[in-house]
Amino acid sequence: MQSIPVDTTRLGVLRCAIAPEAKLSNPETQEVKKDRDGNPVYTVAVTVRQDRRRISVIEIAVSGEPKSIQEGQIVKVTGLTAFAWAMGDRHGISFRADAITPISGTATTQGKGGDA
Repeated sequence: MQSIPVDTTRLGVLRCAIAPEAKLSNPETQEVKKDRDGNPVYTVAVTVRQDRRRISVIEIAVSGEPKSIQEGQIVKVTGLTAFAWAMGDRHGISFRADAITPISGTATTQGKGGDA
């Protein structure tokens, strides 16, 4: 699988859409997926909006639980990488980051319905 580095400075405002959730490797047993070092993997849904275009939501996997991330909060994504994948007739792009951190004082007071 080829990894493609993503320049986050060109993505505009990155805002948490869904707070960090543990990624499950087995939904039946609720087993949490682990990275190569044995750390739990979490996913964070992030909205991306460039130059007044429509908003896209991407799910980003990150090792270890991102701390203090709230829905509606502007976040900084470090070391974002995209991976193209295919399984049979299905295909897509997955995203992984080294870290996702909150930008202080950016939580929205409007809740989930606020602007992105």
